[in-house]
Amino acid sequence: MTQNRKKMSLPAKMGIALVLGVIAGLIWQWAGWDAHVFKPFGDLFIRLIRMIVIPLVVSSLVAGAAGMDNLRKLGRVASKTLGYYLISTTIAVSLGLFFANIFNPGVGLTLDVSKEVVVKTAENPGIVQVLLNIVPINPLGACADGNLLQIIFISLFFGFALSTLGEKGKPLLRVFELTMDVMIKITHVVMLYAPFGVFALIAYTVGLHGLKVILPLAKVIVIMYAIAFIHVVIVYLPVLKFIAKYPIKSFFKEMREPLLVAFSTCSSGATLPVNMEAVQRMGVSKSTASFTIPLGNTINMDGAAIYLSLAAVFVAQVYGVSLGLSQQLTIILMGILASIGSIGVPAFLLVVITMVFTQVGLPMEGVALIAGIDRIIDMARTTVNILGDATAAVTIAGTEGEFKQQDLANATSQSA
Repeated sequence: MTQNRKKMSLPAKMGIALVLGVIAGLIWQWAGWDAHVFKPFGDLFIRLIRMIVIPLVVSSLVAGAAGMDNLRKLGRVASKTLGYYLISTTIAVSLGLFFANIFNPGVGLTLDVSKEVVVKTAENPGIVQVLLNIVPINPLGACADGNLLQIIFISLFFGFALSTLGEKGKPLLRVFELTMDVMIKITHVVMLYAPFGVFALIAYTVGLHGLKVILPLAKVIVIMYAIAFIHVVIVYLPVLKFIAKYPIKSFFKEMREPLLVAFSTCSSGATLPVNMEAVQRMGVSKSTASFTIPLGNTINMDGAAIYLSLAAVFVAQVYGVSLGLSQQLTIILMGILASIGSIGVPAFLLVVITMVFTQVGLPMEGVALIAGIDRIIDMARTTVNILGDATAAVTIAGTEGEFKQQDLANATSQSA
């Protein structure tokens, strides 16, 4: 028992690493040293977890789809999940627009945007092409390119087909279940390095940007974090309490580790394995968790939706561009579509955001304004993304009657 008391939990280690990383970053910046010395150690952590993501997504989605009791349940869970994600993302992008118009973050702001920021301009392919691009021409190519939307499509298709085989398909289903278990074991090993990765990522961010970059754009940062908090309060908490009927304190207690990983890595993909484990500890069945979390990791980007709308209004105000009602409605639609296509890796949204800017006629130079603080905002953005995925999983499980009364009683007593 003494040894158990002395053993520090992983969330505690990552929390300490986060604080030490901030201190180290400030020291590095004050001394004028090159913060890039931390970058390889942080990149190693992200690469290790991204190494896990594709095999985990494939195995978990196939096992989740094929492991449902019947096709009727599978269709029910799928429709609930997609419906929840669509409503949640729409609310998120609308909140971003609403508060951006109230607080006017770009009004009166004068910044030097002469420094060129290299950003790959994203073409707007249109809705039909976006939908067609979900279907992979070459499934192996989709895996090699890391195209999660295509990987999810073929994995679900394969899982649906496997579920129709009944007993005949059970041996293959078992292979995918074992593969998922192996990938989770690998995740445990990788997470031993997590505190070092968190320290390096935060030290690099603070050492590179510091307060000099944060202070001129503090208003945007504060508004982003405030909207993220409001979204959690008015969407996630009521859903957990009244629909999932799951104790909120217990939920956040189990979510400590995924939240720390998300906040420090700024990668939804990196957080996927620990997020899946967290919801299963809460009582979500493996099949439901294996279906909702990987799917949400790609198409449920509430944090990204908030930021896209906030950034669009901010840049429009800085450049004196007037956004009418039709343009703001376009931002809502584009925000939903663009957030669906956002791959869960750091800074990818700087590419995606050009699609929104192009659609509503905003100058691409505006990306230079937000690039410097993207990492700081990405911390809130990614945290909201993975919190939304976990809330969806718990909610779907609650509506499917997966929580036993004894489990809920234990969760309530633990959170008290």
